[in-house]
Amino acid sequence: MIGKLTGTLLEKNPPEVLLDCHGVGYEVNVPMSTFYNLPAVGERVSLLTQFIVREDAQLLYGFATAPERQAFRELIKISGVGPRTALSILSGMGVADLAQAISLQEAGRLVKVPGIGKKTAERLLLELKGKLGADIGATHGAAASDNQADILQALLALGYNDKEAAAALKALPADVGVSDGIKLALKALAK
Repeated sequence: MIGKLTGTLLEKNPPEVLLDCHGVGYEVNVPMSTFYNLPAVGERVSLLTQFIVREDAQLLYGFATAPERQAFRELIKISGVGPRTALSILSGMGVADLAQAISLQEAGRLVKVPGIGKKTAERLLLELKGKLGADIGATHGAAASDNQADILQALLALGYNDKEAAAALKALPADVGVSDGIKLALKALAK
């Protein structure tokens, strides 16, 4: 099992990177969240990996953080969700956003990811509830209070995307009420 690679980044062709580890070049598929945080070609990089053996291929998937790799591992355990779909989910939304969607049971946020239909989204919510959402969602500030969850829902209903809404929530005081929170978030988003 290959658990981690450290070496020189030789090529970046989304979603694949080529990593030279002491003369051996490893082709590693990475989610876009990891890809965007990679250093320039020629720089040293370290990736946590998941090695998958199929009948017709042996594939390496790389992640910048342990929570990303853990989310990937949980996703591929679900029937009908393969490594490509799991990579697509992690590319479409961050681990914290995924955990929040699971803890709040929001299938609509998962359906926005290319390749995820309504049935798959519902299966993800059902099978990951208490696994991914409880572990990672507990550390995510936006899912911490009912007020913030309500404010987030309001912002999403008004047409703001997940990143905009999450950024607005981070700027709010922790003990803000729902109506005041929505007003403050809208003012912050209007700037």
